[in-house]
Amino acid sequence: MTKPFLVLQLRPETEAADDEFAAILRKGGLAGDRAHRVRLDQHSLPEGLRLADHAGVIVGGGPGCVSDAPEEKSPVEARIEAQVLSLMPEIIATDTPFLGCCYGIGILGKHLGGDVSKRAHGEPVGTAECALTADGAGDPLLDGVPERFSAFVGHKEALQALPEGCVHLVSSPTCPFQMVRHGRHVYATQFHPEADAAGFETRIRIYRHKGYFAPETADDLIAMCRAADVHAPERILRNFITRYGG
Repeated sequence: MTKPFLVLQLRPETEAADDEFAAILRKGGLAGDRAHRVRLDQHSLPEGLRLADHAGVIVGGGPGCVSDAPEEKSPVEARIEAQVLSLMPEIIATDTPFLGCCYGIGILGKHLGGDVSKRAHGEPVGTAECALTADGAGDPLLDGVPERFSAFVGHKEALQALPEGCVHLVSSPTCPFQMVRHGRHVYATQFHPEADAAGFETRIRIYRHKGYFAPETADDLIAMCRAADVHAPERILRNFITRYGG
């Protein structure tokens, strides 16, 4: 029997969460019946959840920051973070296939004791010009991805250094650690591999008052997204589904 992928979503806005989930299915070539979706803003992890019953774990993005002080996090943000972090010891110990997107790189870094903060390398909503490292060029999840490519980004915190045990796969001038791997099968990206122009336009509209950008610049950002040539990152998502989907 083919195992489903566990898709954990962290966005409390239904339109944004639904759009992200649809993009993960579409860009990853994943049938809906092969995705065990859990919106952690609404539900806790199912009792008795077994990672071994899943082909892999995909963690979507969200407005929270792991580096925020506990008193700055809403109860929902704190619960979401705790739920995702509760899976990381087993994921790391068993090298369970994992793909964390944006928020997920902060989760991985925090679990590994890395330096995740807003001190440097935050990126405004827009595109980052990414490049494969030497290790990235030989990684199976980056098979078919050009040596240089554009990706959609927008985040307040970032890895300040490569966490212990990680391999550096993708960099950019604005944020050095755009993609990393721990072990053989645990991956995280700072950029959004599932995002396209239409999806980012939706997020710009929804998050215009969340501190990612000045609200009055929303229309200009939407025009930028529509003009951007962003296609390569979705190959990473499809490679993940293909490699671990059986």
